[in-house]
Amino acid sequence: MPKFTAPVTLLAVILYFWLGFRVGQARVKYGIKAPATTGNPDFERIFRVQMNTLEWMPILLPAIWLAAVYVNDAAAAALGLVWIAGRVVYMRDYTEAAEKRDTGFFVQAIAAGVLWLAALIGLIVSMMHA
Repeated sequence: MPKFTAPVTLLAVILYFWLGFRVGQARVKYGIKAPATTGNPDFERIFRVQMNTLEWMPILLPAIWLAAVYVNDAAAAALGLVWIAGRVVYMRDYTEAAEKRDTGFFVQAIAAGVLWLAALIGLIVSMMHA
């Protein structure tokens, strides 16, 4: 059982929950009533951080678990932590200014890409030895 990947998965979900909470706070701060998602650029950036994280969760989650099962649990968990760190950098930078979001985005995208590649190779190797 992937004992390292499990808590990292929970951390990723906690991050997403926290980002959603930040959107709620921003709605109050900037006077954006639901279901509106526009009306203030500062709010819109906070909202986009949460939504972009949601868009990446279905990319991360299967990859981290397949990499943990078919390659290495600790390595998959470490890459998951890199993904989370990238998302935090993305949040910090994008909240400040849209043009600053690239570093965090690329860190998390590379971590997710490596996880997918590891999962794919591990699965193929496993199928070849079945």
